[in-house]
Amino acid sequence: MYEPHVDRRLFLKGTAATGAALALGVTTAPTASAAPGGFPDYTYVRTLLTPSRLAYNPTGEIIFPTVRGVYDKLSSPLGRYYLYYAPHDAPGGVCLAYGDSLEGPFTEYAGNPIVKNTWSPHYSVSHVSSPHVMWNAGAKELWLYFHGENTTTRLARSKDGISFTYDKVVLTTSMLPAGTTETSYARVFPHELPSRGAHYVMVFMMNGTANHRDIGWGWSADGRTWTFAQEPLVRHGDVGAVNVGGPHLLYRNNSTYVVYNKDKESGGDIMITEVGNDFSRRNHLGVLYNSRSAAPENGRAASPSFGTDGGVPYMIYEAGERLSGAIAVARG
Repeated sequence: MYEPHVDRRLFLKGTAATGAALALGVTTAPTASAAPGGFPDYTYVRTLLTPSRLAYNPTGEIIFPTVRGVYDKLSSPLGRYYLYYAPHDAPGGVCLAYGDSLEGPFTEYAGNPIVKNTWSPHYSVSHVSSPHVMWNAGAKELWLYFHGENTTTRLARSKDGISFTYDKVVLTTSMLPAGTTETSYARVFPHELPSRGAHYVMVFMMNGTANHRDIGWGWSADGRTWTFAQEPLVRHGDVGAVNVGGPHLLYRNNSTYVVYNKDKESGGDIMITEVGNDFSRRNHLGVLYNSRSAAPENGRAASPSFGTDGGVPYMIYEAGERLSGAIAVARG
């Protein structure tokens, strides 16, 4: 999906979200410190999805929201916005919710999960999770990147955002240096890298034998066949964390930034690093969103996805401790 730079449209456009007409939390408005990089300050608005109120709830947890605006892309969408998410633990399963506003209400799709942990003859794994959906303007398709197992990221494609056709494996630990044990939680964005002949960039979480998670990256001409940097884009130690993950690209003032979260023990905040349009910078700017100690965050905000609705910027993200949280929305 083409997602224009924020300096042209206030924030990432072409993102879309949905949710399920499920638990809406209490709206609060804490004061936020100035966000780095010229980005909006984000303030928690409400909870969008709570596992206990979902019909498909095999594990009592959900993670990794991705929001996409489909009202101008699909002929008969269920709502203006589609929100993809998943349980992580086995069996996982890619899920969909839909709605007409990024602040809700949201409706859970009755046919969840739309992608399962078995897909004959392509794979049979313990779980599938971390759905990231990109609008591919050339193909006029929604492209779904998801992991299962934690060593493998796959691609599936759809004309309607609900029924997907399996494509291929796009990332495995074998494509990274020896000793890499995890390559997962990938997001893909249209991004021009002329020197590398690339039109797409992938950011993802990588782990190794030292068991400290970093942010990796790769580039592709077509979104299907990838080359991966053999060194991390952001190392956990560079930002004082034990682990970092949940990366997302943002664009503003003619530059590119990677946004990601720290583990709760390291602060549980959403961080931002300027990497530049050619990914040669490592300007660590600090905290983009400071997680609150109050529920539902309980000291951890993670895996952000961004969109605009009526010109207002939003961030939809994991709120709460890993594997026991909810999906929430913050407004800029």
